[in-house]
Amino acid sequence: MSPEASGPLTGLKVLDFSTLLPGPFASQLLADMGAQVTRIESPSRPDLLRQLSPRVGGESAAHLTINRNKRSLALDLKAPQAIEVVRRLVAEHDILLEQFRPGVMARLGLDYPSLRECNPRLIYCSLTGYGQSGPLAHRAGHDINYLALSGLASYSGRTEPVLSGTQVADLAGGSQQAVIAILAALFERQSSGLGRHLDVAMAEGALALNAMASAAVGCGAPAPQPGTEVLNGGSLYDYYATADGRYLAVGALEPQFALAFFQAIDRPNWAAHALAPPGQQSELKGEIAAVIAEQSLDVWRQRFAALDCCVEPVLNLDEAMAHPQFVARGMVRQLTHQGQSITQLACPLNRQGPMRPGAALGQHSETVLKELGYGEAEIADLKASGAVAG
Repeated sequence: MSPEASGPLTGLKVLDFSTLLPGPFASQLLADMGAQVTRIESPSRPDLLRQLSPRVGGESAAHLTINRNKRSLALDLKAPQAIEVVRRLVAEHDILLEQFRPGVMARLGLDYPSLRECNPRLIYCSLTGYGQSGPLAHRAGHDINYLALSGLASYSGRTEPVLSGTQVADLAGGSQQAVIAILAALFERQSSGLGRHLDVAMAEGALALNAMASAAVGCGAPAPQPGTEVLNGGSLYDYYATADGRYLAVGALEPQFALAFFQAIDRPNWAAHALAPPGQQSELKGEIAAVIAEQSLDVWRQRFAALDCCVEPVLNLDEAMAHPQFVARGMVRQLTHQGQSITQLACPLNRQGPMRPGAALGQHSETVLKELGYGEAEIADLKASGAVAG
C-alpha cells in the first residue's frame, strides 16, 4: 500500500487503553489517518462494545467499525508481568490514550509521571467525563449527563430537553477534542522534544459547544430557552412534516434563501414575515407547516432539488448512506469480514485510507510481544501466568 493510501499519521504509534465509545472513536480517527494503534484489552473483562448486536460472523458490527485498523493485545494489568510489557511498549510509542476514572492508572503504576520515565516524549491523553480534578472528577457519567450539566440540553427540544440521536458529548466533546489535543501536543513536541499529559473532559468539551449562546449570556443576555432562538425553533428554521409522515428541513434564513423558498411553495408574499424576530414567527411557521403537509416528501425533494435555498429532506440513515453526495466522496466503503460483506462509513479526514475490521480479542498479542523482543519461551511463560492472552 502506498504512503498516500496509508494516511498522514503513518509512522505514529498509539497505545489505546480505552473501551466503549469516546476513547475508541478517538483512536479510530488516528488509525484511519494512518497511525499504528494497539489496543490493550483485558482478557477477563472484554469491552462491552464487543457484546452489541447486530453481529457479523459472530462479532459485533459496532466493534468491527469503531475498532477498525487497530491491533489487539490482551493483557491482565493486575499482573506485574503485564505492567512490564506496557512499560516496554511505552518506550517506543508516541501516544497513550486512557479512559479510566482518575487514579486508576496511578494504582497500576501506569500514570504519566511513572511512564514519562520510560519515554519523556510520550504524549499521555486521559479522556474522562469531568476531568482529573474538581468535585465531579470521580463521578460516573454518560453523554446525557454531560449535555445536561453543560447547558446544551436546556435549549434543545420544544418545551423540554430531548435526547440526541447520537452521542454529542462523547464524540464531539470527547473523542474529537482528544484528537485535536493529541495532534497539538505532537506539534509542540517537534520543538520541545517532550511529551505532556492531556486532561480532556467530555463535559467541558460539551460546554465549549455553547459557543454562540455563551457569547450572548456572557454579555448579560438571558439564558436561551427551547423554541425561542433563531436556530432552535424560534424561527422558520425547522423541520416540517410532509403528507407521508416524513420531514423537510428548512434552513432558509437569509433573505435570498427565504424568498426562493417561499416562491417554491407558491407563497412569495410570506417572505417579508421571515424577518420577524425569533419567537414571533409561530403564526408563519404554522402556515408553512400546513403547506408542507399537503405533499409527500418525494414531491418536495423534486421541487427543491435544483434550488439553492438551504432546504433538504430528512433522510433515514440507510438513505443517507446511499446518497450520491456521500457515495461520490467515498464516505461509504465495502469491507469483507469472514466472507461476509459489510458496509462502513469512512473517516472524513482520510476517506481512501485503509479499513480493516476490528480485531479479535488478543489477535495480535504474540505479534506485538515478538516486536518487543520477547522470545517464544518468554511468551509461553506470560501466557501461562495469565498476564497475556491470545
